[in-house]
Amino acid sequence: MEQRLANSLIMTVNEKKFIENALVSDIRVDGRRPFDYRNLTIRFGSEDGSSEVQLGKTQVLAFVTGQLVQPYRDRPNEGTFAIYTEFSPMADPSFEPGRPGDSAIELGRIVDRGLRESRAVDTESLCVIAGKLVWSIRIDLHIIDNGGNLVDAANIAALAALSTFRRPECTIGGEDGQELTVHPPDVREPLPLIMHHFPVAVTFGFIGKENIVVIDPTHYEEEVMGGSLTATLNTNGDVCAIQKAGGDGVLQSVIMQCLRIASVKAGDITSKIKSAVESYNTQRALRKIKRHNPSSAVSNVAKHNEESTQVNTETKSIQQSSPASTHDVTNIESPEQQSKTLKDAVKPKHKKRKKSISNANAS
Repeated sequence: MEQRLANSLIMTVNEKKFIENALVSDIRVDGRRPFDYRNLTIRFGSEDGSSEVQLGKTQVLAFVTGQLVQPYRDRPNEGTFAIYTEFSPMADPSFEPGRPGDSAIELGRIVDRGLRESRAVDTESLCVIAGKLVWSIRIDLHIIDNGGNLVDAANIAALAALSTFRRPECTIGGEDGQELTVHPPDVREPLPLIMHHFPVAVTFGFIGKENIVVIDPTHYEEEVMGGSLTATLNTNGDVCAIQKAGGDGVLQSVIMQCLRIASVKAGDITSKIKSAVESYNTQRALRKIKRHNPSSAVSNVAKHNEESTQVNTETKSIQQSSPASTHDVTNIESPEQQSKTLKDAVKPKHKKRKKSISNANAS
């Protein structure tokens, strides 16, 4: 709430002098040093091409979408991309709904210049049919909360959303070779954008008559500073774009100092973006594996385990009952004894009588 009131109310002279006098002692209102950056948090949504960046109390959402359009006549083999910004009154009472104001247009141009002039996105890879169909990439930036330095937050949000965006794969076939087929994500894996490098915007503010330089100005400091400088660089130290707004002239030595500091900060921010994108891709791969794992296989395995358990139980019961049966078998006569009893039973009766008569005569 304090951040919103700062822009809707005019700051008093004492408040401005307090900020300037604190900077003389290399102390800022929020406790940072002049060249310290605020805490940066990068999050991603459930869908590809959406990101949320929080820089201190500044919060920006970015969404990337794509559609097939006709290319420009002077560039028939290249795709296009455009940036649109939306300043909601929820972010700051000074923002009015409806058509974008001057600040929204300037913000979109700074971010667009850093991406377009440096050719960070490979637009030739967006061509589907030369001169007929190309992919048009649209970046929507939504300001959720204005805590100062919207340019840097919007630039980081755009880079993060572009890094996670994936377009559908297209194939050309048919008899004439001009039939286009756009494959859904379930059929073929979507293709990510080709990013050559990450142009990161770093903003400096000049405060007071002595033009004290601070990096990443807050909302209060923006009300006090007389001018600003936004330098867009990549990790190689290449200057992609420079934007100087308001204030008096700046010495060349001061500009070179800002560029050296911006080069270091751009490397740190780029590493944070890449690590966040890598973790998002890992989670996305895990979600894909879970989605394609059929539940029927799990149920079949459980059913097989239950059947094997039942068979083992029956086998144990049979083994437990087997000793009693062996005890009964021991009482049965041997095969030789069985054969003797059978012979005696089969003998004729007249042979038995003759044997008894002969025994009587002998006596």
